[in-house]
Amino acid sequence: MDVEGQIVVIKSVFLSEGTKTMSSILLVTSSPRGAASHSTAVATEFARKLQRANPGSQIVTRDLATQPLPHIDAEYTAGIYTPEEARTAKQQQAVTVSDRAVDELFAADSIVISTAFINFSISSTLKSWIDHIARAGKTFSYGEEGPKGLVTGKKVYLVLASGGVYSAGPASALDHAIPYLKSVLGFLGMTDVEVVRIEGVGMGPEAEAKAIATAQEQTSHLALAA
Repeated sequence: MDVEGQIVVIKSVFLSEGTKTMSSILLVTSSPRGAASHSTAVATEFARKLQRANPGSQIVTRDLATQPLPHIDAEYTAGIYTPEEARTAKQQQAVTVSDRAVDELFAADSIVISTAFINFSISSTLKSWIDHIARAGKTFSYGEEGPKGLVTGKKVYLVLASGGVYSAGPASALDHAIPYLKSVLGFLGMTDVEVVRIEGVGMGPEAEAKAIATAQEQTSHLALAA
């Protein structure tokens, strides 16, 4: 199991779910380490850099660590294929949770997604969020030419923190986080994806400090280019 080190999380600005009155940055955080999370801290500061580079923009935060979405269940899987007027109260409740997450996604111009590298993949809370936003007929469709992603025109930034180095070298084959995220986001139509790695934080204080500094420098450049 590969997790992160320590850093303080900065609180971000909130906007009502599904509302888009100006440029919107959706910040999705998911590390279970709370205030000790590198991915959450770097991603939160990155969202603020994007906001400063785009005056008037708002940050919408979905904190999956403190407010996780429920795992999809029988009520959800039945509800999404049942007409609204025919749904049970439990089915409607399950679908409403998903609808709100989907609305947030569509309302965003830029999306910052952060996760710790856990057992060579993403956090379970982030996987649950993906399960809620991957909706046939809403975020993707099937046609004669195959599947088509419907969430287009978005810029996505992935922030991943890991104790080891998985971007290159012998451990790279164990990275199932970034390939999975790129694949599922691309399936939904989000193909403009940048990756920010905070890697090697478990290799001692110097490596940890260097990893954070490198990630912060990268996010500064990305914010200026946004």
